[in-house]
Amino acid sequence: MALLGACIGSFLNVVVWRLPRQESVVRPRSHCPHCGTQLRWHENVPVLSWVVLRGRCAHCGAPISLRYPAVELLVAGLFVATALGSPTTLGGAAWLLQLLAGWLLVVLLVPLLLIDLDHLWLPEPLCRWGVVLGLVITAAAGFSQGEAPGRSLLFWHLLAASAGLLGFEATSAAAQRLLGKPALGLGDAKLAALLGAWLGLTGLGLTVLLAVFTGAAVGVIGLVSGRLQRGQPVPFGPFLAVGGLAVWCLGNPFWLQQLGPLLGWSAL
Repeated sequence: MALLGACIGSFLNVVVWRLPRQESVVRPRSHCPHCGTQLRWHENVPVLSWVVLRGRCAHCGAPISLRYPAVELLVAGLFVATALGSPTTLGGAAWLLQLLAGWLLVVLLVPLLLIDLDHLWLPEPLCRWGVVLGLVITAAAGFSQGEAPGRSLLFWHLLAASAGLLGFEATSAAAQRLLGKPALGLGDAKLAALLGAWLGLTGLGLTVLLAVFTGAAVGVIGLVSGRLQRGQPVPFGPFLAVGGLAVWCLGNPFWLQQLGPLLGWSAL
C-alpha cells in the first residue's frame, strides 16, 4: 500500500505542477523543468531516485525540490493511514470499498491542498469531479447495504454537499457586506461541497470545526513569529483538506468524543 501510494504521489506531483499552468497531466512524459530533458524510468522512481541523484537533475545539475519526495512519502503514509483507519461516513460498507474510497479521497484532496498553498486557487474541475465521485461512492456504499440505507445515506450526503456549498457562499457574502471583502473564496465553498459529498453532514461539521481551530492556531503562530502579516491572505483549503482526511481516517465518533467536551456537548 505504501509503495502504491508513493507511485500515486509521484503522479500527483505532476498534477500539482501542470494543472495551474493548463498543461496536460499525461503528455509529455515527466521531464526536468529546468532543461526539459525527459526522465528515464530509473530517474523517476519515487523517493529513491531523488536520494540516488542527491536532489539534482542528472542532466543539467539543477536542484530538485525536496517537496517531490515529501509528497510521495505523504501520499504513501496516507494510503496506509486510510487502510488502518476507522471511517464511519459510509456506514457499514464493505472494507474494500471503504479502502478504495479513502484512497480516491486522498488523490483528490492532496493536489487541492498543494495547489491552494501555491496559488491561493482551488481548481473547479477537481472540486466538481470530487462532488460527483463522492456521491457515486456514497450511492454504491449505501445501496450495497440495502435500498433503505442507500436512499438515506445518499440523501444526507447530497444535503451535506449542498449545505457546504451554500453555507460557505453565504458566509463569504456576509463578510463581503460587513467587512468589505470576502472571508472565503468560492473555491472553498466548492471544496466544502466535495467534503460534504464524501463525509455527510456530521463529518462536514467536524471537518469545518477542525479547519477553523487549526487555521486559527496557525494564524496566531504565524503572526507571533512574524511569518504572517496582518491582512495577508491565507488559504483555508489546506485546513479543510487536512480536517476532512482526519475525519475520514479516525471516524465521526472519535472526533465527537474529542470535540464534544471542548464545545460543551456533554451529552456526547
